[in-house]
Amino acid sequence: MVGLPVPVPGVRVCVVMNRGGCGPFACFDADFEPPGGEGGLELLSAVPEQRLPVEFLPAIREGLAQGLGDVSASALLTDGYFHETDSWPSAYRIGAEQAGRAALIGAGLLPSEEAGSLRWVHWPGSPRLRRPKRAR
Repeated sequence: MVGLPVPVPGVRVCVVMNRGGCGPFACFDADFEPPGGEGGLELLSAVPEQRLPVEFLPAIREGLAQGLGDVSASALLTDGYFHETDSWPSAYRIGAEQAGRAALIGAGLLPSEEAGSLRWVHWPGSPRLRRPKRAR
């Protein structure tokens, strides 16, 4: 298992699929670091439970594991948000998977072209994608 070679701080995830007033919502910030001595995925949270309930942490861990694949890393959640009715574990899983892939791009383990498929995540140095203009 290869480890994340460099830190990738400031990864911001915001999954908003609630058009029309309801639907999945998840939002959190994370800093990625090279793995500790044991390797694997280490997930730590510095976010108070009032901002990000612990019930969403297993979904975040699962999504990060999927997004990072066979790359080990430490992830520190630095901020988080939830909505009483619209925050679902599946939204946190989707966002965390994209955060893991963003960390790989930021560390140079995936090509920057992969960023085009990451809809819900931004990080320092992420490419600004231009949306196509609508025909009038």
